[in-house]
Amino acid sequence: MSQTQNEEKDRALEKAIAKRIRAKRIGLNWTLDQLAKAAGLSKGYLSQIENEDKTPTLGTLTKIAFGFGIDAISLITGEESKRKQEKFSLVRAGERQPITHTGAAPDSIYESFSFDKSNRFMDSYIVTISKEFSPKPLMHEGQELAFTLEGTQEFYYDGQTYIVKAGDVIYFDSDRPHMTRSIGSKPARVLVVLCNPLRGE
Repeated sequence: MSQTQNEEKDRALEKAIAKRIRAKRIGLNWTLDQLAKAAGLSKGYLSQIENEDKTPTLGTLTKIAFGFGIDAISLITGEESKRKQEKFSLVRAGERQPITHTGAAPDSIYESFSFDKSNRFMDSYIVTISKEFSPKPLMHEGQELAFTLEGTQEFYYDGQTYIVKAGDVIYFDSDRPHMTRSIGSKPARVLVVLCNPLRGE
């Protein structure tokens, strides 16, 4: 797929997500103020997202979904989880749910395996890292832990770059600019765990 096709696909997804957020809010008969309070985000920022002026990061989508009481994946795919929410969750290797992260670099692959746990404090993914950096650094509230399962990545964080290899772990505040890319002969695969502070309240 060409860069132009990737950009068109991402833009179409961004528009669809914005429409889903607005439709869900209106369906609940909520004002932007109510959603802002529930999600821990500013009214102005939510308005920009709904009007397609801002692209929400995965962390932001998680906060909005948590405010609605739904899963972030449903905002991305438009499909509600059909599985019964339980206090215990076991997701088999073949049951990981692939998602598209609009802010990520082309060819990045995100596989969620925490989607089936209700009232969770963390979101977790196996991420296959692209050989390119994302179009711009990511920034969102919360913290991230990233354990490199295989391969090597060049990780940019707040003005500095680090070479991260298989077995290495990074843990950081995600409100600073960050992005990564695979370097070497094969794409790096990373276990990423995001913690949203709103969920721990």
